[in-house]
Amino acid sequence: MDARNLVEEQWSYLLSMLPPKSALEASARDQGALLRRRVVRSAEALLRLVLVYCCGLSLRQTSCWARLQGLGEISQVGVMKCLRRSAAWLGFLVTSKLAERAECRQIQGFRLRLVDATTVSAPGSQGTDWRVHLGFDLGSLSIDWVELTGAEGGESLSRFQVGPREVLIGDRGYAHARGLWSVRQAGGEFLVRLNWQNLPLQTPEAERFDLLRSARSLSDTEVGEFAVQTVATRKVPAMAARVVMLRKSAEAAQQAREKILREARKKGRQVDPRTLEAAGYIFLLTSLPADQLKAAEVLELYRFRWQVELAFKRLKSLWDFGSVPVKDPDLARTYIYAKLLLAVLVEDLAQTLRTHSPWGYRVRVSEPDGERMAVSSLLL
Repeated sequence: MDARNLVEEQWSYLLSMLPPKSALEASARDQGALLRRRVVRSAEALLRLVLVYCCGLSLRQTSCWARLQGLGEISQVGVMKCLRRSAAWLGFLVTSKLAERAECRQIQGFRLRLVDATTVSAPGSQGTDWRVHLGFDLGSLSIDWVELTGAEGGESLSRFQVGPREVLIGDRGYAHARGLWSVRQAGGEFLVRLNWQNLPLQTPEAERFDLLRSARSLSDTEVGEFAVQTVATRKVPAMAARVVMLRKSAEAAQQAREKILREARKKGRQVDPRTLEAAGYIFLLTSLPADQLKAAEVLELYRFRWQVELAFKRLKSLWDFGSVPVKDPDLARTYIYAKLLLAVLVEDLAQTLRTHSPWGYRVRVSEPDGERMAVSSLLL
């Protein structure tokens, strides 16, 4: 995908996905991105400058591009200052765009949200310098939440804003009592994958629940279902839940064990035999009661979690999202948020093209008072 072409040749269409001019100007001013207007005179010009920079141009090339596009004479130092001031504003725009997706279609009375995180590296780094936490709405197949942290920001469901009758679906990194409790406090439900050892469980009678022992009783293709509760701590009370489990095929189990052994050899570690045994099963934990989602349906629902993996793959392959070209923290934040904003705008543009109008974008029309602007959803 030619992202620079989108900014250069289809800018008016991308701009139609954003708030009206007055609101864009106000947000840039309020977020401290547009303080001096001697060269970059508008929020639109600043946003265009930021987005073209994240399309692979250097500071010097961005400076030349601004001059050729008639945005003004701005040095590469001036470009850098504009970019560094824009991180909070770009984050605000991304959050605002995602907030528009809050009312998405539901499945079986629930809004289904996949959650995950991906890492981003600075130039020359072989490790994790940034972590991007994403929420992905399964109804609209689009990103609906973003949080950017440093490498220390771990995966937790407590990072996400949750509403009633929302189901957060996450992998094993999210199977922690504090995050699960934050979802339940907000009126939501959870569905996460389990390791055999990362979340202690009890029977409803408060006796220890042995995950592997229960799994051994399953025959091939049999779906196991057990009522459990989490172990109460000083900060988190016990939560009623269900464990749903299924034995993997021999081939899938072997592949999982080979991966575990391969990673252990790289790190020079010994593998716990129970880890190899657990690799032969799928363990899921959900707070949804059986009368709302049967055990087989829990497995089918978790199967859709690969959609969030595809979202990350799209970001990294189409938008070169796996690394940032700078080490400066403010520039890096601006770059990452700009990439995310561009990806969200293109998603919206593509959906509008398919569903809203024959001309492929939303038309903004003035309201009678001449001051406010509204988005018209014109249908065929």
